[in-house]
Amino acid sequence: MSTLLQLDSSPQATSVSRELTAEFVRTWRASHPDGDVIQRDLAAAPPPVIGSAWIAAAYTPEEQLTEQQKQELAASDALIAELLRADEYVIGVAMHNFTVPTVLKLWVDQIVRKGVTFSYSAAGAEGLLKGKKATVIVASGGVYAEGTPAAAMNFADPYLRSILAFIGVTDVRFVSAGGTIQVAMGAVDRPTFLQPILQEVRAAAA
Repeated sequence: MSTLLQLDSSPQATSVSRELTAEFVRTWRASHPDGDVIQRDLAAAPPPVIGSAWIAAAYTPEEQLTEQQKQELAASDALIAELLRADEYVIGVAMHNFTVPTVLKLWVDQIVRKGVTFSYSAAGAEGLLKGKKATVIVASGGVYAEGTPAAAMNFADPYLRSILAFIGVTDVRFVSAGGTIQVAMGAVDRPTFLQPILQEVRAAAA
């Protein structure tokens, strides 16, 4: 049975990124009728900020962890368990100030853990989440896709590509929903704006 992890990060319930991840899930369910979907709303339940106690716990051998240290790592353990359980991920990103939302960065900080999602050897860093697939859907007010005049200001795509690769996820597809300001200003209606992007999302999920 296949499992999909759905991550949403927009603070807005009616956001474009949320509509697109929902469509991805609908299409994926149709292709995987026996599949399971794990839903994680990072905006509704932001991961905790890591501090010195978390760092100390993360670098303590598992058999030496105190109960307090285990509690420090509990959220991280839960989030990583979802990544390990799922075969595929769909990540909805609302671009904030040219990069990812704060809640998504908090999630990244919790799931990038030495000895759990990556390791070091003489050959260098190695991601431990092998064989996973991810689709990243990035909604932004402006247009920052590769080849556009403002592409250099897009720090969300390269950041997430690098993070995912670092933990071993190299089969990654990005779907850009750039230009949502047109919808907000009434220059184009939402269904018209979304039509081609929904087709791309469905193709990625099928």
